[in-house]
Amino acid sequence: MSESKNSDQNCVVIGASHAGVNFAFVLRREGWQGSITLIDIDPILPYHRPPLSKAYLTSEDGIEKNLLKSEESYKKENIELKLGVWVDAIDRENKKVVLADGTTLDYDKLVIATGARPIMPPIPYGLDTAKNLFPLRSAADVANIRKTVVENEALKVVVIGGGYIGLETAASLKKMGASVTVLERESRILARVTAPEMSAFFQKLHADNDVAVLTEKNVISIENNQNKNTVVCSDGTRYEADMIVVGVGIHVNKELAEKAGLTIENGIQVNEMAQTSDPSIYAIGDCTFHHNIHYNRHIRLESVQNAVDQAKIAAAAIAGKECCYNAIPWFWSDQYDVKLQMVGLSEGYDEVVVREEADKPNCFSVWYFKGDTLLSVDAVNNAKAYVYGTKFIKGGEKIDKKKLSDPTAEFKPANLIAQ
Repeated sequence: MSESKNSDQNCVVIGASHAGVNFAFVLRREGWQGSITLIDIDPILPYHRPPLSKAYLTSEDGIEKNLLKSEESYKKENIELKLGVWVDAIDRENKKVVLADGTTLDYDKLVIATGARPIMPPIPYGLDTAKNLFPLRSAADVANIRKTVVENEALKVVVIGGGYIGLETAASLKKMGASVTVLERESRILARVTAPEMSAFFQKLHADNDVAVLTEKNVISIENNQNKNTVVCSDGTRYEADMIVVGVGIHVNKELAEKAGLTIENGIQVNEMAQTSDPSIYAIGDCTFHHNIHYNRHIRLESVQNAVDQAKIAAAAIAGKECCYNAIPWFWSDQYDVKLQMVGLSEGYDEVVVREEADKPNCFSVWYFKGDTLLSVDAVNNAKAYVYGTKFIKGGEKIDKKKLSDPTAEFKPANLIAQ
């Protein structure tokens, strides 16, 4: 798109996390000469979120060490930041964004990057009176958790939720010296996202690090007595807690788009260019429901990778370039001395192949198949398996499962492809 076509146009972005910030800078690189305005309810300069439950939680660094971009970068690229600002509505007919104070911003292109917010579990009693109960989604949450750890010796923490965020937080708090118990409602941790073999590995990993991870624990109430919490489960068990961290999932921030009449289905529905049902409005990141060509179905992803990739696609599309979202999802998790790298989506698998690496403790990979089709790979301290898995999923090659599971077989692509 030439300068003459967009120099007098306004692009407004709602949400200044990974998706929104990356979009703004890529749009500028794509040649957009008009104004770019980033709006976010968080008053802090936009920052990286994945480290919040990992390295940032255990460090003493301020948020300035964890910023997505420096303040000078926004000024240099002429990107206006409106932080600590709530968007009340989108007026599609007049192409205006209505802020909470009643002021409006005109837009020619609008990008919704509103992400998600943590779920507060439906605990019938005591959730509103619990002392030191925090989610872990923002820098403010981390600041509250750190402060509580510093102010309390021999801190007892209960983490409600045995997903990746809950387990990462548990590992980080253990490193900080707390006594940690994780309560998971399902029969195994990570039950919705990984195979039983991976669940068992992480269960043992936490046990080896003196963190109690307990399953089939449905929290029904939190009692508070003299600033001491007791978490009560439906089976009658009770757990003392000076602090409670909740990590049971997220709600998609789709209400603004819904109120504006955009098509919603498990998130804001977008096409291969990240465009919503309104051609002037795009949506990117955790809040979107998009088609993935590798799996031939619509998905919603909670990952930095998806946020960044969709940001690039939306920027290219707005700049008038031909583009199509075709990324393979990938994720990661850091717990203790274990780095887990995941590529692909395992949903629908009917066979799991585990490959151990000879003479390498805590180094293995779990390969998920549907028939002969490789869907995804979980690689534990094994970057090579992650790289090969990505290559195989992209190429659609058929894998020799017998060689894959044999730790003595040479681990290289040419040797693993079925003849």
